[in-house]
Amino acid sequence: MAEQTHKVIVVGGGITGLSSAYYLQKLAIEQGLAIDITVIEAAHRLGGKIQTLQKDGFVIERGPDSFVSRKNSIQQLAKELGIEDQLIQSAPGTTKVAVENELYSIPAGSVMGVPTNFGSFLASGISSWSGKARAMGDFFLPTTTSVEDQPLGPFLRRRFGNELVENLIEPLFSGVFAGDIDRLSIKSTFPELLEAGEQQRSLIRGLKKNQVANYRAFDTEKTGIFQTFSNGIETLVQTLEKELHTCTILKGIKVEKLVQKGKQVELRLNNEASMIADSVIFALPHAKLMPIFEPLGLLKGLKDMPSTSIATVSIAFPEGAVKNPKDCTGFVVARNSDFTITACSAAHLKWPTLIPPGKALYRSFIGRVGDEAVVELSDGEIVKAVLEDLHKLMDIQEEPEFTIVSRWKEAMPQYLVGHGDRIAAAKKEVQDALPMVQIAGGSFEGFGLPACVDQGKAAAELLLERFVAESLSMEGTAK
Repeated sequence: MAEQTHKVIVVGGGITGLSSAYYLQKLAIEQGLAIDITVIEAAHRLGGKIQTLQKDGFVIERGPDSFVSRKNSIQQLAKELGIEDQLIQSAPGTTKVAVENELYSIPAGSVMGVPTNFGSFLASGISSWSGKARAMGDFFLPTTTSVEDQPLGPFLRRRFGNELVENLIEPLFSGVFAGDIDRLSIKSTFPELLEAGEQQRSLIRGLKKNQVANYRAFDTEKTGIFQTFSNGIETLVQTLEKELHTCTILKGIKVEKLVQKGKQVELRLNNEASMIADSVIFALPHAKLMPIFEPLGLLKGLKDMPSTSIATVSIAFPEGAVKNPKDCTGFVVARNSDFTITACSAAHLKWPTLIPPGKALYRSFIGRVGDEAVVELSDGEIVKAVLEDLHKLMDIQEEPEFTIVSRWKEAMPQYLVGHGDRIAAAKKEVQDALPMVQIAGGSFEGFGLPACVDQGKAAAELLLERFVAESLSMEGTAK
């Protein structure tokens, strides 16, 4: 009997889709399975939000600039791709918080703003003595007993009071999730809090003993906690594209409709063509999935899941033109401060090898829940607002050499309370109705680069398990 060739289509050429295709190709070769893989990407380039710009000796990221080095998904992938030697570590330095036009260092030992080194927290000026006394109430409050999902904000305020949350914890969460902590799911953003509450009466003591939470710490003074590649994150995308030598890659093609054909799926495209597949992995944001799945009565539970629009603003200066606080590689901004920007990174200090000698580059972020209209302003208006904010915190003595504004519409999916259950229900719904289809990506189980790689790999492994089971079943039937 001739070996069956499984036709798989990966819809979406971002990091999740590329990871799916790569691991499908790799596992198929290892297991001796015949798989015909096609990647369909609506844009005319791969990589999604990963975009690296080379300009005048600068390596500038329009989207994500790095990943947390304590997670090893991308390091492992880079090793397999032969580009491990191109990984570079962020330089040590301090991350600060802007509160009412002042920059304060994040206390040592903080885990997403929750202090685990109380000596450092007490010495910090980020909170008043009354605020510090209220935060110490965590040691005396009853043990956290509820394991139900709930919003982060009220949970944290009950333990630490308003001041610590507003001045330290909320800015860090806003910098990572661009969301409203009073609506974000604790289970989907910081599940270690519930685990720490179960293990110890005090969340502070619980987080201190929770090794899993260590990767969320902001101790960057002695060593950097982020990694990228020596020519930018897009190195990973370009290498993956080259490595997909057995795959067909279609760019500038959009999937508009899905039709079930028995045990197969037909995808109808915007160029009036169609394709038949045995299996499909949709690696798209949930908002782009809805037009495809809603006509089938699927994924309605994700319809009200919001996404926040953001923009990055890169501003280059001559070295010395900006008097930056010593060793400050970046800062986040408290929501109660009068700022447009939500965070800023001193790229020349964080990534000195990516910036030409004698130059400085500041990369600011704007846009968060409740303040997204600013992303719609003109480039000139956005740059003006960002410079006004930077002037409040730093002595800027010269005009910028150049500026680059990059907008990302509905870029940050918001993991609201109940997110985990909604995603589990959505995946089961798709599996029950279309067992040959999978959904994966930043809208579902983490939107950081390592999480997207993990989801792409997991989708590939699930498909391979199915194909192996089918092959064994066919062999049994033949006998």
